Amino acid sequence: MGEPVRPGGVRAAALVRNPAFWVVIALLVAGAVRIAQITWRFFEMYPIATLTAAGLFALLAVPFWLFVSELDFLEREPPSLRVVAFAWGGLVATTVSIPASTALDNLIAKLGSPGFAADWGAALAGPTVEEIAKTLGVVAIVLIARAQVNSVLDGVVYGALVGLGFQIVEDVVFAIGAVALAGQGDQIQPVITTFLVRGFLAGVWSHTLFGALAGAGIGYLVVNPDRTRRHRIGMAALALFGAWASHVLWNSPLFRDGLGNGALALLAVLVFKGLPPLLLILYLVRRAHDREAAYYVAKLATLRDPTLITENELKVLGSGSRRAAARRHAAAQAGRRARATVRRLQRAQARLAVDLSRSEGMADTVSKVREHRARLEELGHPEAVEGTPSVWHTVSAVGTTAVAIAVVWVALSALGGG
Repeated sequence: MGEPVRPGGVRAAALVRNPAFWVVIALLVAGAVRIAQITWRFFEMYPIATLTAAGLFALLAVPFWLFVSELDFLEREPPSLRVVAFAWGGLVATTVSIPASTALDNLIAKLGSPGFAADWGAALAGPTVEEIAKTLGVVAIVLIARAQVNSVLDGVVYGALVGLGFQIVEDVVFAIGAVALAGQGDQIQPVITTFLVRGFLAGVWSHTLFGALAGAGIGYLVVNPDRTRRHRIGMAALALFGAWASHVLWNSPLFRDGLGNGALALLAVLVFKGLPPLLLILYLVRRAHDREAAYYVAKLATLRDPTLITENELKVLGSGSRRAAARRHAAAQAGRRARATVRRLQRAQARLAVDLSRSEGMADTVSKVREHRARLEELGHPEAVEGTPSVWHTVSAVGTTAVAIAVVWVALSALGGG
């Protein structure tokens, strides 16, 4: 991968003059109208179930949104573009995919057989249409704000948010479909079951993950001008194929009957189908993050001003785990206010690194860094560094993991896995 292209800001005047911006807005409006019509029909038939589904999956979106937004800590994507990416997935990609997937499924039945379509239609038609529709959302971000896609990690973030928007809207549609299929009227039990299966258990390795993988390919295509066009297009196509193949595997009838009875067998199927793409995207994110962190930390190192960032803080800022450890250390040494101040200092230092890379005015950012530094000094914790891992932190991590496993196990058992 080549050196990341340095970003510029999102300027309203430039957006207004960009024809692609108005095309994207028109598509978002058209998608919003269509989704509003579908939602209203659902609400008229099943008001309680519809509100329950919308509420549950909206709550599910929050931790995913926060996690994805935090991936690129050092050079965060503008909130407006994150919203556009999410909206594309939820409004445009869904409304395109619903009729197109049905048409392709019917074509598969005609070219093959109704039996083949019943087994493999969802595995072939859905991924083919949906992954292209979602990837076009990342392409749309590039067309309206090219300067904001300056690393593979940016492509991952935008792709994941497109996938998240798609996942939430699709899950609500499936939940109401389950209510209709149950034939028991306006009941929430089918909604809860859909939430456990498609949201809680499958959400980790569903559309958000597939979108992130395809987005990484678009990011690579955009930020590696030193490579040949054929190579960059090939890598983008390979990433899209990876997203498609992961989606096909997930939707496929393979292991439809599980690997036996019990919660453990059901969990094994989920892991078998979902773990490979999850590990791949985590690897790509780690590589992209490390490259970007090295670039920005090197920029900050040129300041040689300990009032802005110390040598120890340089070692911490480029690592997500070390940043978190520094915040925990601050809380242990000087309380919750120190923890919050360390986080603000880290954010200001990251912003300063971006300003340095853009050669933009840094006076306001420098003032913010020094302001947070002064507050830390007042709290008796002048440096945002990580401390020695405490026994309590280890116990807490083990306990959290145990609780998470227990919750997954209960969910699997509630669905008939035990």
